[in-house]
Amino acid sequence: MMLFGPEIEPLDPSEPGPGAVLVPGWLTLDQQSWIVGRFREWAGGPVPIRAAKVRGHEMSVRTVCLGWHWQPYKYTREATDVNGARVLPFPDWMVRLGRRALRETGYRDTDAETYTPDTALVNYYDDTARMGMHQDKDERSPAPVVSLSIGDACTFRFGNTENRGKPYTDLRLRSGDLFVFGGAARLAYHGVTRIHPGTAPDGCGLDRGRINITTRMTGLTG
Repeated sequence: MMLFGPEIEPLDPSEPGPGAVLVPGWLTLDQQSWIVGRFREWAGGPVPIRAAKVRGHEMSVRTVCLGWHWQPYKYTREATDVNGARVLPFPDWMVRLGRRALRETGYRDTDAETYTPDTALVNYYDDTARMGMHQDKDERSPAPVVSLSIGDACTFRFGNTENRGKPYTDLRLRSGDLFVFGGAARLAYHGVTRIHPGTAPDGCGLDRGRINITTRMTGLTG
């Protein structure tokens, strides 16, 4: 798909910590708008977008999954906590996008070429949604997490691997930004402390709220 071809030059990245790389404006507006269109399709089912319950409390973020269905704290093919349906397959274009993300954030060519994510958690944040500090540790694979942001900017708190407290760095993630964390940062605690309403750029496909897509390798089979 030429929409996600190799023709786009990467912007200058920053490194908030070892193993973590932020590339501002990595997705073009056309790419963002196209992905928003796909998000609206995914949100309609077969497993509709929903707010997962963690320890009995409903999250403020709503999630739809591809490839594998995430529910606290495991992955399943069928959404046994929603309607029992099988989630949509993981799209090939997202694999290609993930590999390009790794190449353009300094990973070795061999690591990028073998990166084969098989699940995506697609989160929608409204104006008041938050995400508490947590680790992405339900996967068996230590492969990097690739994160894409579309819509309103957020304050993203990226912490350490030992606890939810300091030291941490607060970053502003804007529409089109790429954030990759792997290696020493793979199990870093992270969360979203605030959404900034009215900051979505014209043409991104989203009038309000924020979409965040994280692709991962689960290391699971079946």
